[in-house]
Amino acid sequence: MGFWEKRRVVLSGGNGFLGSFVVERLREAGCTEIHAPHSNEYDLREKSDALRLYKSLRPDVFIHLAATVGGIGANRANPGRFFYDNAVMGINAIEAGRIAGVEKFVCAGTICSYPKFTPVPFREEDFWNGYPEETNAPYGLAKKMLLVQLQAYRQQYGFNGIYLTPVNLYGPRDNFDLESSHVIPALIRKCLEAREARAAEITAWGTGSATREFLYVEDAAEAIVLAAEKYEKPELVNLGSGEEISVRDLVESIRSLTGFQGGVRWDTFKPDGQPRRCLDTSRAAEFGWKAKTSLRDGLRKTIAWYEDEVGKKLRTRAV
Repeated sequence: MGFWEKRRVVLSGGNGFLGSFVVERLREAGCTEIHAPHSNEYDLREKSDALRLYKSLRPDVFIHLAATVGGIGANRANPGRFFYDNAVMGINAIEAGRIAGVEKFVCAGTICSYPKFTPVPFREEDFWNGYPEETNAPYGLAKKMLLVQLQAYRQQYGFNGIYLTPVNLYGPRDNFDLESSHVIPALIRKCLEAREARAAEITAWGTGSATREFLYVEDAAEAIVLAAEKYEKPELVNLGSGEEISVRDLVESIRSLTGFQGGVRWDTFKPDGQPRRCLDTSRAAEFGWKAKTSLRDGLRKTIAWYEDEVGKKLRTRAV
């Protein structure tokens, strides 16, 4: 009998970008009791709803993926909301899980919790050695407190909670809304729309000098399911590809892959965000995980998916 075959799993955020892939991965692993309720059914910002969720759905494993997220612009515009929503959703989900006696709690953190000037590659031991980058500090600190809660609950109550820290995710089903999206979907949309309009250039934020690491969403989903099954320790675990790239080189890659032949204007009045991001992911080997998808292959898949979605919408309108 496999680990997942007799376990009921509940996912917060299970209908979102990452969550939808985690649900698929759980099914592939043999899980048949999967519940991904919508926030309009159970609003985790309300403790009573969190308690009601556990009572109604009776999870053996709870995977907390729900988050209020966005790119640099969205973080700058909504620091209070991003702090409150992410802190209170996690705090309520963990406390309700303790009260209900859930077998295991899996919490997704964020790379934004690391200090602004963390030495590269980021090691888990550096997590507390400074303040996060200012533009997304409220979000990063809210998620960081959930690690404190899980470790405190493990110490006092024997609560079996683990904390995973994924780097920037991307892939099919991502958010391509330019007002709230992260850098890869925003650039893909900009380049494709500029290609179709035969525009002379697109605008990119910052100087292009900052570096980032990206993790393909299906690789992240595999990591979460493996960790839920096999990882039992209180220490956080980095999830990443180990592939660092400058934002300038990322723009050039997306420009090439989308076939946009125009130029790029850098809006240097906009922030770069954290100067560098690249993770040491060796700890994830403890539960048998390593990223499989190269950035270039992942970008190709993401671009193809988005072009297909745009084509579907155009065909629907034509009908």
